[in-house]
Amino acid sequence: MLKSSQRVSRLQAAFLGGAIASTAALSVFSPIGCRLVRAQLQDSPKVVVDEVWQTVDHEYVDGTFNHTNWQATRQSLLSQNYTSREQAYDAIRTALKQLGDPYTRFLDPKQYQALNEQSIVGQLSGIGIQMAQNPKTKQLTVVETVPNTPALKAGVKAGDQIVTIDGKPTQGMSVEDASKLIRGKAGTSVVLGITRQGQSHLDVKITRANIEVPKVNYTLKQENSKRVGYIRLDEFSAAAPAQMHRAIQDLKAKQVDGFVLDLRGNPGGLLVSSVEIARMWFDNGGIVRTKNRLGSSEELKANQTALTKKPLVVLVDGNSASASEILTGALKDNKRAVVVGSTTFGKGLVQELHQLSDGSGLAVTIEHYFTPNGTDIHHKGIQPDVKIDLTQAQQQQLSTNPALIGTHSDPQYERAIAVLTTKNFAQYPRNQQSLRSSPRKGVRS
Repeated sequence: MLKSSQRVSRLQAAFLGGAIASTAALSVFSPIGCRLVRAQLQDSPKVVVDEVWQTVDHEYVDGTFNHTNWQATRQSLLSQNYTSREQAYDAIRTALKQLGDPYTRFLDPKQYQALNEQSIVGQLSGIGIQMAQNPKTKQLTVVETVPNTPALKAGVKAGDQIVTIDGKPTQGMSVEDASKLIRGKAGTSVVLGITRQGQSHLDVKITRANIEVPKVNYTLKQENSKRVGYIRLDEFSAAAPAQMHRAIQDLKAKQVDGFVLDLRGNPGGLLVSSVEIARMWFDNGGIVRTKNRLGSSEELKANQTALTKKPLVVLVDGNSASASEILTGALKDNKRAVVVGSTTFGKGLVQELHQLSDGSGLAVTIEHYFTPNGTDIHHKGIQPDVKIDLTQAQQQQLSTNPALIGTHSDPQYERAIAVLTTKNFAQYPRNQQSLRSSPRKGVRS
């Protein structure tokens, strides 16, 4: 979980997740020490090296720095001669390893920019398509065109094969490499060479724009006599609360009897987003509290802004982390939802991300967080009320056929529906005996 380095409410500006979030730059150095270091180092790569050291020295949650001599680390870092920024970056990463904390990490400028655009802001500059590589032909294929985007307006369709990007052949090209070529500054253009069944080769010129990345997908499902609002939240970006608000309101208008909120595979995101979303589900009670290395704590609570009181089931698994665990813990501790699935990831730390002077970034762990009942979930995760683990075959089936997620070929979803449609939902037994799902008809083993 990360927090912003801006001195607003530190807890509300945090970021939680396996990924790292963006914040504004912050000078955390003492005024005199900062001026001296800057004067001595000027444009040397050592400037960024010392920015990292100073930030960790002031912010890191463990005042012993994992029982290392952090002052000696600074002397070692500044005594070296760096012939390039990459060499300095390597030295930074080596120094951070001493902390034994995988969440305190350095991001080069490209990593920082990519993370800031998509995972934090919830936007990227591109054309609005999702791609996949055909495992047999190695050909890039459009899986989906995002609504209201340049790609859709230009006529790009799901199933189109992208054979060239600005004239460069894509045969065997990875999705990641293709994405780098397609993305670019808003207002610039890219030409996709496309083949489509029944048509000849097409060259489509598309002007890039800032695209809001959809993090919330939802649908109305008829489950026996119940109308169920199924909402899948992929990540807690800045855009996620508004998307969640629209989803809940739209499903309410369709008179659903209850909701299934799917947080499986959700690695986390912005804390402020998880808090805003929690407040959409219940009016009173705590959401999360944190404690820093000085013992100071902060707590955020619900604020009478719930959008619905309909029954709710939350789906989680071992990849539901950080912000997902904050939301799950809040809903569970306040008895607002029944949690179904597998034990969550178990990340109970808060990070703060700093943008450094050369455009790189540093995420540094600054706090521990706890659920409203005071539970420390770090390395433990959250135990579902109804525990149902998928077999390896079932996991494989769902990962290779994502269209089956949230259907009756998805054992955890099916169990959630069984819970949701129970007449005495409010009194549904908690902490049931762990279940391992047996393969269902239609799910290959």
